[in-house]
Amino acid sequence: MADIRLQGINKYFGKMHAVRDLDLVIRDHGFHTLLGPSGCGKTTTLRMIAGLERPSTGHISVGKRVVYSSRRQIMLPPAKRDIGLIFQDYALWPHMTVAANVSFGLEVQKLARTERRQRIESILKRVQLEGLEDRHPSELSGGQQQRVAMARMLVVEPEVLLMDEPLSNLDAKLRLTMRSELKKLHRDIDATTVYVTHDQREALSMSDCITVMYNGSVQQNASPKELYEKPANLFVAGFVGSPAMNLLPGRILEISSNGMSIELEKFQYNPIHIDRIENVSTGDSIVLGIRPEDVSLDDRHAAWAIPGIVSNVLPTGSETIVEIGQENATITAQVNRKIPIEHRAEVRFSFQMQEIHLFNAKSGLRLN
Repeated sequence: MADIRLQGINKYFGKMHAVRDLDLVIRDHGFHTLLGPSGCGKTTTLRMIAGLERPSTGHISVGKRVVYSSRRQIMLPPAKRDIGLIFQDYALWPHMTVAANVSFGLEVQKLARTERRQRIESILKRVQLEGLEDRHPSELSGGQQQRVAMARMLVVEPEVLLMDEPLSNLDAKLRLTMRSELKKLHRDIDATTVYVTHDQREALSMSDCITVMYNGSVQQNASPKELYEKPANLFVAGFVGSPAMNLLPGRILEISSNGMSIELEKFQYNPIHIDRIENVSTGDSIVLGIRPEDVSLDDRHAAWAIPGIVSNVLPTGSETIVEIGQENATITAQVNRKIPIEHRAEVRFSFQMQEIHLFNAKSGLRLN
């Protein structure tokens, strides 16, 4: 078993509180992603699991082994944690061949030469680097260098794989290909994997579970589906999704047995009527969230529609991003690429009512 448990983890760099009261369980054999903007504490958390950073307080266990405990004064060094780590820059030895780079960890383990050779041949075949054993890193493409770093980590058969933004230096097409390869490798190896990224598309497409972090704290810990469909607060709602969710301030006008009415502050139109929810009162300030793909243009079947003028049209190939404005507000819609839309056109838009998200304007927490 190689589940990872972090309890009460805090990390200070001088006066800066980089990680705050972190409690997290990363399940055995899972692909768990730490997601958030730069400076949120995700890489620091990964480095504390690896043993490259010492937490200020707390407890970390990998499987049944305690690798760090501030109370018991335990700090297991990285080499004894049975962990494989890939950095953003791959950290390959430039003067060594592919085979020598991959073999490095096996030599540290003092494996016999025959077994080393067998393991190297097997792992290079798995990452599609057969025939490149004698090349140096400077003779490889970025994707090939990334796979060498993967092979070097996997060949020692660690219980836990830690990856710190390993795809960020690759071009867009290769990054997409490597996402698929990493997911296949994870299924083949079945090791507990912790992946750090600021790219929410990577997180959503690869992970079993995602922990969203901001300012050193966990904002939400959930499956990709739940994270996208039920963001826990305004930060997660605005950070996860591309294009970003529309977040529109408003207030509750009326609550009845049949539902409730919401007025949006920056749009001039009749109130929106939605199903009633608990724990809200008339006059409460709220934020209404709606994803661009749930904004409909010129929907004749909608009970209401908001007039606006197209301020920007951004074709992306598979769909078109449309920005629609009134005098003091703009909303983003994502529509089928075949729908003809022109700049400065007058349109009307409505929302798919079952896809509306409501948040408390003061606390930022989800209401529905």
